[in-house]
Amino acid sequence: MEFHEAANFLFELRRFDSRAGTDATRSLLSALSDPQEGPRCVQVAGSNGKGSTARMLERTLREAGLDVGLYTSPHLDDVRERIRVNGRKVPEAAVVEFVEGVREYITDCGAEGASPTFFETLTAFAFWEFDRQDVDVAVLEVGIGGKYDATSVVDPVASAVTSVTLEHTHILGDTVEEIATDKAHVAPADRPLVTGATGDALAAVREQAGDVVTVGDGEESEVHVSYGGRDGLEAAVGIEGPDWAVDTHLPLLGAHQAHNAGIAATLARQVADVSRTDIERGLRNAHWPGRFEVMGESPLVVLDGAHNPGGLERTVETLGSFDYDDLHVVLGAMVDKDHAAIAAELADAGHAVACRPNVDRAESPDVLAEALREGTDAEVRTRSDVAGAVGMALDAADEGDAVLVTGSLYAVREARTRWTRPVVPKDVDSIPEARETIEAAHVTSAGAWRMRGKAVHRVLRTRVQPRQAQYLKEELLSLGGECAVSGLNDQAEERVDIVMMGTMAQFKRLADKLDGQPYGLSTFSDELREALDIRQPAAGADYPWSDGTAVMGILNITPDSFHDGGEYNAVEDAVARAESMVEDGADILDIGGESTRPGADPVPVEDEIERVVPVIEALSETDVAVSVDTRKAAVARAALDAGADILNDVSGLEDPEMRLVAADHDVPVVVMHSIETPVDPDSDIHYDDVVGDVIDELTERVLLAEKAGLDREQILVDPGIGFGKSPAESFELLDRIGEFRALGCPILVGHSHKSLFGLVGERPGDCLEATIAGTTMATERGADVIRVHDVAENVAAVNVANAAANPDGVGE
Repeated sequence: MEFHEAANFLFELRRFDSRAGTDATRSLLSALSDPQEGPRCVQVAGSNGKGSTARMLERTLREAGLDVGLYTSPHLDDVRERIRVNGRKVPEAAVVEFVEGVREYITDCGAEGASPTFFETLTAFAFWEFDRQDVDVAVLEVGIGGKYDATSVVDPVASAVTSVTLEHTHILGDTVEEIATDKAHVAPADRPLVTGATGDALAAVREQAGDVVTVGDGEESEVHVSYGGRDGLEAAVGIEGPDWAVDTHLPLLGAHQAHNAGIAATLARQVADVSRTDIERGLRNAHWPGRFEVMGESPLVVLDGAHNPGGLERTVETLGSFDYDDLHVVLGAMVDKDHAAIAAELADAGHAVACRPNVDRAESPDVLAEALREGTDAEVRTRSDVAGAVGMALDAADEGDAVLVTGSLYAVREARTRWTRPVVPKDVDSIPEARETIEAAHVTSAGAWRMRGKAVHRVLRTRVQPRQAQYLKEELLSLGGECAVSGLNDQAEERVDIVMMGTMAQFKRLADKLDGQPYGLSTFSDELREALDIRQPAAGADYPWSDGTAVMGILNITPDSFHDGGEYNAVEDAVARAESMVEDGADILDIGGESTRPGADPVPVEDEIERVVPVIEALSETDVAVSVDTRKAAVARAALDAGADILNDVSGLEDPEMRLVAADHDVPVVVMHSIETPVDPDSDIHYDDVVGDVIDELTERVLLAEKAGLDREQILVDPGIGFGKSPAESFELLDRIGEFRALGCPILVGHSHKSLFGLVGERPGDCLEATIAGTTMATERGADVIRVHDVAENVAAVNVANAAANPDGVGE
């Protein structure tokens, strides 16, 4: 079975059922040998904030060293996002294996008119994956209500009801009290239910659950939360319990998120032995896309998936913490929402665009426009697609204005592609490579066979909405090109992979034809033109990589690095080594004070600073850029104060302050992909396609740095060769390094003396010749920075690769 076949099977399951209860879910789990009995489970229910709370709890428990599964809904881009283990979404291979195991059972149930729903099946899938990965804790966001939700097949060790408002009244009841009672059925047997509910809802929760812990900002709350307001793009938060307290910052803005943080912290203390540091760092790392996510500041652009009046009220309140002139709203909502009440919360808007997300349940733009005209004094326009509506709002907004995209997570996910969609250039030189590239986009085998011969010119892979895919296919065919479309069917209601094939001239004509088209295609035309250039944007600053591949020389001030540990511990030795590398042609010196080899022990902050700062100070006047190799913001700050020019973070911004330090000092930062740092040598990390998966995971890390205020020309991406990748996977990264151009950032390659060369019979740690060969490959494939131990030899390799690519430019 192929991935698209497995995914289609899931999407074709019915979405809703008139029957109440958890029997269908229990029966399916029984057929899977009851995987829900493995991990300790936590349920998070509520009308608003349950997804954010679940994410905060999951991130905090991971900081405490636990393996954690997270199950949430809906998803923004890919159904696999709903099920995560230690932050990584479930692999495609797992989707196939699960569906192959349950298809016969579900089909037999369907024949009797009793097949489980999509949500029930996804819930069982989550338990199956969590059990298979042997997680310590599974954090479950409840779907609807609590009493009959599919997640309620478990006996939770802890649970929460975040808030209660009128929602799903046709299922849960007509009053807040009835809805609160239903949600409170998630209460654990031997611990108090944690809740942020108030008033009549709280009374109903108490009556149903019995023992509760209240979280809020009132004097009666047992866990008191204080919201210190916005601090840049973070929010200051204090949480105080009977015998504990934390002070931290959240990446999620708004007083309501402070309440969610208080609930998450309280749950974490019930579940595990978490320290104050675990809670503070976990909450600060709890990024949650689409929840008051600031994408730009001139004008202010905010994406927020609020879908009911209560959620919109909090969104507008948080928006009020920013200074702006006029408010421009992009609204896309579902048919079952209170449009009049939602519009009333947007009364301050001066301009609004009503649109329709690409899902069957989406309300028409005309209906939303009428609600906006009734509830606001805004100038209201309509647009059929979200991307086009966002474009209209941005065109109308001045630098001092604000643009808010809201109404549903479906609208947010389509808007978000403006900042997150990579268009990946593919190097296809043969018929077999063409077929492999097409099949990797989940195109059927027959389709890949038919189109393989047309993919030997210019090839681009990306993800678009199904109707966009159909339009692009028709237009490319009319121009003499081809477009292979994923076999995922329209039931997915999400973006699908496509592979576009044609000559440069055909692509240019396509981009011209897309200008002014609906369905977000006019926005896509700009992305297409940028991808066709396959080059970095014009640099606004003069960096070592601005005019060609730069060589970064490695200088480890550590006793235990795998290649040169202990050689340059003395400052004078380190400086002499650095000066030698400069003479050999190094453009950058990378100073590191902590080994990140697999299994390495962490170094205290003070010791790391003591190692690197004296060397950086001694080199600060050298006519070469100095980088500090660290994953700790405190070390980075000290190094920059000592004269460093670049931050090299092998953890990929795991320290929540690192991106802010880089932005505050306006310096470049290297963001490396690594599942964990240092890598556990015994860990079993699976990739469906190592290049595609790494690009996918780096996309969000790059966006974090960009939102902090850095330009993409300042954000270098490092695929992390050797970090949680097998030798074969590392070679795959090296061979396809050009595909990382899709991120719009300079590319750094660090392969020097690494374990991948064991695949060709070389000894890791002592393989100069193999490293030189790798440097030549990386340079030829478009790397901007090469990070190596042996500078002279690798400078020569870079020069040879450049001469081969541009012999007329040698010596200029």
